[in-house]
Amino acid sequence: MTTPTTDPPLIDTTTILSLLSTLAILLTAYATSLRLLPASAPPKIRALFIWHAFDALIHFLLEGSFLYNCFFASTPISTSTSIGPSPHLPPNVHFLARPGRRYGAEFGRGPSAALWREYARADARWAGTDLTVVSLELLTVFVAGPVAVGVCEGLRRGGEGVWVWIVGLAVGELYGGFMTFMPEWLSGSPNLNTSNFMYTWVLPGIALQGARKLTASSWVYLFFFNTLWVWIPLWILYEAYGHITTALNEQKARRSAEKNA
Repeated sequence: MTTPTTDPPLIDTTTILSLLSTLAILLTAYATSLRLLPASAPPKIRALFIWHAFDALIHFLLEGSFLYNCFFASTPISTSTSIGPSPHLPPNVHFLARPGRRYGAEFGRGPSAALWREYARADARWAGTDLTVVSLELLTVFVAGPVAVGVCEGLRRGGEGVWVWIVGLAVGELYGGFMTFMPEWLSGSPNLNTSNFMYTWVLPGIALQGARKLTASSWVYLFFFNTLWVWIPLWILYEAYGHITTALNEQKARRSAEKNA
């Protein structure tokens, strides 16, 4: 007689703590803007500061913890414990060239490992060491994070050159999101725990082979959190285009006036 299996609860303690940690980071970014920006700062500048502070903290604290678990949380591969090679790596390819061990948050201890195991309920790659994901996260933590801090400092100082870094970072965030999910879509989304119609709306005609039951974590983690790094960078690029073209037109008008003087 088989024992019926039950799905894990859609919202549990780890889910709540994960969401609260994100809210705490957002509030920290807002409090930092109050501390470092003058009260007279325009709303758009404050919004840009808060976003980039939030972005930096997410990269350093949350995604940094993902990398920590990738490189330092592991277990031996053993037939006695039914732990085989990672399903997220090609055959005969081993993370850190160590064939006897398997790495990732699924073997980690502590709150950060639990957080990424929770996220992996929506995207299984974040429980292990998918090479594309790890490579992108290395860029995110060690390049995008410091650039976001630099943007905050540039906004605080009020320099015009900060817009170059704002544009570069926004493009990088969009590229990172594309490279994170396009391999999944092209391969039928084997790791995404969703039958979310939004994916077929965004990319019509892509069949979601192997898609599973839509869960609350899928909506929150895959759709809400990841599309934040789509819509906000797109808005930033729109604002940057207006700011840069206005500055160039003013410079052109000033030079024309000087020439005619």
